[in-house]
Amino acid sequence: MARILITSGPTRQHLDPVRYLTNASSGRMGRALAEAALALGHEVVLISGPVQVRYPESVTLIEVVSTEEMLAAAQAEFAICDGAIGAAAPCDYRPVFVSSQKIAKTGEPLTLHLVETEDVIASLGQQKQDRWVVGFALETDDRRLRALAKLEQKHCDLMVSNGPEAMHSRDNDVEILSPSGEVLRHLQGSKELVAEGILALIEERLIRPRRRRG
Repeated sequence: MARILITSGPTRQHLDPVRYLTNASSGRMGRALAEAALALGHEVVLISGPVQVRYPESVTLIEVVSTEEMLAAAQAEFAICDGAIGAAAPCDYRPVFVSSQKIAKTGEPLTLHLVETEDVIASLGQQKQDRWVVGFALETDDRRLRALAKLEQKHCDLMVSNGPEAMHSRDNDVEILSPSGEVLRHLQGSKELVAEGILALIEERLIRPRRRRG
């Protein structure tokens, strides 16, 4: 049995007390991955941003709001996990200044100054040592090329490439890429079916070989 960390859902970066930057991630892919991991007998720690879906009761659920909170929770939990799957869609930017009061309308254009947030999965990849990390890359063009670049940049063992149609959908269409650039699997269908395929490959290539060495 492995202890698997899964990140899921979106994050929110507040502009003021009532407005925030976010995306349409639903948490369905994270839930499906958790269900597939549990079905294989693994233990799951699930870190989730704000979502409407219900996660399996047997996971250890850690709820967060911002990318910074997700990063801190992921770094803390990864230390006692065997591997991680980054299915969340953390907000990539945060405002330089967060207003303590609701920003009033003035009739004039509003300029937002944004900076990049720290990458959650890249952070885990840098500290993984003998653990494994599987990332997700959502791209609108040059999907495979960009996914492979992210695999290398984030020190991932596998990268799951998908497109924007996956957002808030019940289905997904993915390629699973190896560090050598090989397309190991092409999975299409419900997120539950896709998750089962992803976990089967993780079991085959990442979990069992480490168990034999151990």
